[in-house]
Amino acid sequence: QVQLVESGGGLVQPGGSLRLSCTVSGSVFSPYTMAWYRQAPGKQRELVATIHSGGSTHYVDSVKGRFTISRDNAKNTAYLQMNSLNPEDTALYYCNFRYAYWGQGTQVTVSS
Repeated sequence: QVQLVESGGGLVQPGGSLRLSCTVSGSVFSPYTMAWYRQAPGKQRELVATIHSGGSTHYVDSVKGRFTISRDNAKNTAYLQMNSLNPEDTALYYCNFRYAYWGQGTQVTVSS
């Protein structure tokens, strides 16, 4: 059974940083794509960042230059480093594995 466990969300002031983690169990990790999505209240879930098995990454335009997705295959874990956060980044953040499996979500709130 594939399981994803997320951590790292919280409340941060504008301009601050957070790092989200997502650890996968129950599956081989390294050959597969990891992604982070987010969903703000009243909005559709959107793809934020993707990292493929070879390490190539893609970002939605709104986070380019501020967010960095990475992975540690030895730990079966993906990360999302979020810098220069602003209130528009407030959302429930979900990790996704193999375009099929979802984490439980972790809340990120950016507010003064």
